[in-house]
Amino acid sequence: MLIFNNKTDIKALLAKHKETNSTIGFVPTMGALHKGHLSLLEESVKNNDYTVISIFVNPTQFNNTEDLEKYPRTLEADVDKIKTVNDNIIVFAPTVKEMYDNEVTSAHFSFDGLENQMEGQHRPGHFDGVGTIVKKLFEIVEPDNAYFGEKDFQQLQIVKKMVEKNSMPVNVVGCPILRETSGLAMSSRNERLSDDDKNKAALIYKTLTEARQLFEKHTVDYVTEYVKSIFKAHPEFDLEYFEIADEATLIPTNIKENKKYRAFIAVFLSNIRLIDNISLN
Repeated sequence: MLIFNNKTDIKALLAKHKETNSTIGFVPTMGALHKGHLSLLEESVKNNDYTVISIFVNPTQFNNTEDLEKYPRTLEADVDKIKTVNDNIIVFAPTVKEMYDNEVTSAHFSFDGLENQMEGQHRPGHFDGVGTIVKKLFEIVEPDNAYFGEKDFQQLQIVKKMVEKNSMPVNVVGCPILRETSGLAMSSRNERLSDDDKNKAALIYKTLTEARQLFEKHTVDYVTEYVKSIFKAHPEFDLEYFEIADEATLIPTNIKENKKYRAFIAVFLSNIRLIDNISLN
């Protein structure tokens, strides 16, 4: 398995592959890999000649310093997991200095309003950080296809918008959320949950599935109030937001029209922030 830490070497290797018209698949991650990440790798390996995975904890997308410090960094274990998918996957694990030189700051992006909803409201500057690092990574790897999980659905839509607005020749592929048997969406942050908290966190997906059923016969306001009441009855959770939004624009709505809708949620459990979403159509 090839592991690169600097841009120059990986760009040189990938340029050789490009000369033979080989396709490059890319899975950007922040490490602490789980089965959800591995499913993205499997999709890339299946559909491309070569697959690259990046492992980089991006400081500019954290607006909470403590969250950045506590984010799990498990490169050695990550590499072992990658090998279970395919031993020929190329790993790019740069340092902060390699990616940002001496200026660890975000560029400013306009995502046509996608950045102002939900996560954007509660994590100022987060999507500028996401846009900055994903654009840098795309420019280094120059993938044909890039794979993102739908757990971060807002991020997926924003990456698609960034590619469109910057005319980048990358096909952004959204892949289904992988879940624990309890329904809890797989996430690197789950590593910080105790076993007891993991059991409690199953309430998040359970409530989303109930919201989807209620959405068929009730108003958006009714569904929203129901979800709020569930978490109010479970004070170990702190509900940050629950929104029903248009999938394309991410704008929350109170009116049902002939569009695709998705329910989005963010909650804190034991001071650990968990997000999830579900299609309502």
